[in-house]
Amino acid sequence: MPQRTTRTNPAPRTTRVARLEARITREALAVVRRAAQIQGRSVSDFVVAAAQEAAQKTVTEIEIMRLSREAQEQFVALLLNPPKPAPALKRAFERHRAMFGE
Repeated sequence: MPQRTTRTNPAPRTTRVARLEARITREALAVVRRAAQIQGRSVSDFVVAAAQEAAQKTVTEIEIMRLSREAQEQFVALLLNPPKPAPALKRAFERHRAMFGE
């Protein structure tokens, strides 16, 4: 008989109102069922958790800026010692002040 494990970090219980449907192969379903069983979850809980984890990873990868050490140093140097504003930027500030005030 397969051993059933319990979750060590259960997800908080919230009311689920949205529905998600997907068609997958029998082979993929067998793997998902096996993985859910290993984690002691229902297939639905397993799929939702896996989808949320993958979605969060995707969003995080796009939101976090990764720079090489050299680029980090250059970025900080420019923040600490910014170049003088170009004439076009000065004109833009003047137009902004004229339209919106200080």
